[in-house]
Amino acid sequence: MATTYNNLFLDTRRRLREAGVESAQLEARELVCAAAGKTREQFYRDMSLYTSGSVEEKLAVLVERRLAGEPVAYLIGEWEFYGLTLTVDPHVLIPRMDTEVLAERAILLAREAGEGARVLDLCAGSGCVGLAVAANVPGCRVVLADISEGALKICKQNIRRCELNARVTCLQADALTPPEAALWDFDVIACNPPYIPTGDLAGLDVSVRDYEPHSALDGGADGLDFYRAVAGRWGKALRLGGSLLFEVGVGQAGDVQSLLKENGYVDVRATQDTQGIWRVVEGILNV
Repeated sequence: MATTYNNLFLDTRRRLREAGVESAQLEARELVCAAAGKTREQFYRDMSLYTSGSVEEKLAVLVERRLAGEPVAYLIGEWEFYGLTLTVDPHVLIPRMDTEVLAERAILLAREAGEGARVLDLCAGSGCVGLAVAANVPGCRVVLADISEGALKICKQNIRRCELNARVTCLQADALTPPEAALWDFDVIACNPPYIPTGDLAGLDVSVRDYEPHSALDGGADGLDFYRAVAGRWGKALRLGGSLLFEVGVGQAGDVQSLLKENGYVDVRATQDTQGIWRVVEGILNV
């Protein structure tokens, strides 16, 4: 029996809600759009129209995969971050709203640095932070750096998708080792490193544990391996007076502030996210 796009959406939303999916309304819309090959605008325009059997078949497959735990962002191949629509796949973490705090701080510091500011997004993943900076600070130049070739491939796709080729480049780099000579004189280094303690990985939600890349999650025994390495070794990539910013996990802000102070950073401060969690720690190079 034929059904409308609206009824298909309502049925999908119900199934997701019954499965305990918090953002069932948003995810149902995204899955129906993906199955139908429609933009959101086309979906809302066509809600009263009848669907085809092929759309319903495609949607049924997507919903089953979602109910098995696969994140909707990977199912549809894209996700929004700071007003940008970015390509994502299982080589990169799905951009989170929490990380928009890191992007916001990096944008403000890049603006303060003035025309020609140089910004490094270290452990870039999808490139979401660096691309948000480039999109919102027209005078700056951005480098997206990651050790993963799969992540860098996604970064390059997102640079093109955001039409930022003129001011954003990619480079392979290992955040655990000192920076290469090509990485130098940045005004801002923004880093969202792996920070989950190794022992906590098994207890993560199935959608994260079984689908997102462990290399982008595992921060070592205490979750602080990358903070130690970057705070201790990457100052040479900053100009004097430049800023190093980290996203941190719940309860890590104090330890990361101490690491920055131990490595010659001053004016060390933390910023809360919308949930009141200390989410970003930053300091200014003063050595």
